Amino acid sequence: MNAPFQRAGRSPALGERGMAACSHPLATTTAVDVLRSGGNAVDAAIAAAAVLAVVEPSQTGIGGDMFAIVAPKGGAPVALNGSGAAPTDLSPERLHAEAVTSIAQTSPHAVTVPGALAGWHALAEAYGSRPLGDLLEPAIVAARDGVRVTARVAWDWERAAETLRADPATAAAYLPNDRAPALGDRHRLPTLALTLAKIAKEGVRTFYQGEVAERMVASLRAVGGTHQMADFAAAEAEWVKPIATDHHGVTVHECPPNGQGIIALLMLNMLADDATPTLPANGAPWVHLLAEATRLAYRERDASLADPRVADVPTAGLLDPGFATALRREIVTERAMTSLPPRRLPPHPDTVYLSVVDRDGTSVSFINSIYDLFGSTLTCAETGVLFHSRGRAFSLEPGHPNGLAPGKRPMHTIIPAMAYRSGRPWLSFGVMGGDYQPVGQVQVLKAILDHGLDPQAALELPRSFAYPDDLVVEAGIPDPTVAALERAGHRVTHAPAPLGGGQAILIDHARGVFVGGTDPRKDGLALGL
Repeated sequence: MNAPFQRAGRSPALGERGMAACSHPLATTTAVDVLRSGGNAVDAAIAAAAVLAVVEPSQTGIGGDMFAIVAPKGGAPVALNGSGAAPTDLSPERLHAEAVTSIAQTSPHAVTVPGALAGWHALAEAYGSRPLGDLLEPAIVAARDGVRVTARVAWDWERAAETLRADPATAAAYLPNDRAPALGDRHRLPTLALTLAKIAKEGVRTFYQGEVAERMVASLRAVGGTHQMADFAAAEAEWVKPIATDHHGVTVHECPPNGQGIIALLMLNMLADDATPTLPANGAPWVHLLAEATRLAYRERDASLADPRVADVPTAGLLDPGFATALRREIVTERAMTSLPPRRLPPHPDTVYLSVVDRDGTSVSFINSIYDLFGSTLTCAETGVLFHSRGRAFSLEPGHPNGLAPGKRPMHTIIPAMAYRSGRPWLSFGVMGGDYQPVGQVQVLKAILDHGLDPQAALELPRSFAYPDDLVVEAGIPDPTVAALERAGHRVTHAPAPLGGGQAILIDHARGVFVGGTDPRKDGLALGL
C-alpha cells in the first residue's frame, strides 16, 4: 500500500463551532463570516446561496429554483420545496398549435416561475435570525464590484459562449468584449446588483408582485412567453415532510416529489442486502451493480415522478422495500441488461449545492439551480435576472404524469440530502449534476459507510453513470475495470465533462467535531471554525 499523502487530493476540513462547504470559495467564506458574526446555519446558507448566484452564473441564480432540508438544532428534519410552476396560460394544446414538439432550452416556455427567492424568504422567516435583506448584502457587493472568475467557472462559461450570444441582454451581461471571461478576469453584474439591492430594501414582494416582477414578465412576453403577473404573485415555497429510508445503520432523508430524491432512496433499498462493503469502490463488480440499479431505478423515475399536487405519484410504492427487492432480482451478476428504458428527460449538468452546520447543531442541506448552463440564456435587461430553463423537464407525451399543465411544477432533478444516525443529524450532503444526482448521492454515501472514507475522500473518488444507454466513466476508473465492464456487455464511454460536484459535512457527535469535504470537480472550499 502506498504511504498516505502521495496522491492528488486534499485533507478533509475540520471544525467544532461551525462549518460551511460550497462550490465556490467566496460563498464558503461568506457563510463562515455569517457564522462568526453570530448568525446561524440558515442565515449562512442563504447568504452563500445569494453569493453563488453572482459568482457561478452558469449554474444558479435568483431566476431559478431551490430545495432545502433543515435539521433545526439537531431536531427532526424539515424540507422546503422552492420550485416554481408553469404559467397558467401555457398548455400542451397551445404548444401543439404552435407546432412545438419539445421545449427547447432557449424557449421562453422553458421558464417556469422562479421559486428560489420565495424559498430563501421562507427559510429566513422560519429559521433565520437575520433579515433577508442583510443576508443579500455580500451578493450585492460581489455583483456591483465584481469578482475574479475561477477555473471551473471559466471552463463552463467558455462552453456556453455561443449560446449566450443569441440573446442581446444575456450577451451584454455575460460576454464582455464579446467573449467569455477567462480565469482571473473580474466580472461585474451591475444591473443584477441593483435588483438585489431593491429586493433587500423592499422585500421579495417586489420580485413577485412589484416592479421587478413587472419588468420580468414584460421581458418574457416580449420573446413569446405566456407569463402574467398573477403567475408570479402566486409563487410560494412549500414546507413538506421529508421521505426517508434506513440503510446500513443510518436514516437518509430526502425531499419528496416533485424532486428525484426518492430515486436515491429506491437505489439504496435495492442495494440494502448486497455485500457492498466487500466490493472495491473502483472495481468492476461495484460499478456494474450500480449501473444496473441506476437503469432500473431511472426507468421508474421517468415513468412516474411528477408534481404530486397535480399527478398521482406512487411515493409509497417506490419506497416499499419489497418493490426494491423485486427490482434487484432483475440484475444479473457480471452481465449487462440488453433491454433498457428510453430516456425521457433531456440531459443537463448544472446546479450548485451547499451545506452549513452551526455551533448549536442546526444543519442545512441546500441546493439551487437554473437547470442548464446559464439556464434558458434569456435575461431581463432591466433587472439583470437570468431565467432558468426548468420547464423543459416537462414531458409533452399525452397522459404522462410529468406532462405540462398550467400551474404545474415539473419533475426536478435537484436534491439535497440529510442522513441521521441514532436519531441525530450525521451527514448533510448533496451531489450536483442533473440526472446524475441520485447516483452521486449513493456513491458518496456508500463510500463513507462501506469503506470508512471521510467526506473529502468520498467526494474525490472516480465516478460512473449508466443512464440510459452507455456506461459513462470518469478518467480515474482503472483500465482493468473498464475492460471487465466491456466483457460484461457494457458499452463504456469516457465522460466528456466531470460527473457532478458535491459537498458533505459529517457531524461526529461523540468527539464534538465536524468533518467536511468539497468536490475537486468544482472550485469549492470546505471550511470550519
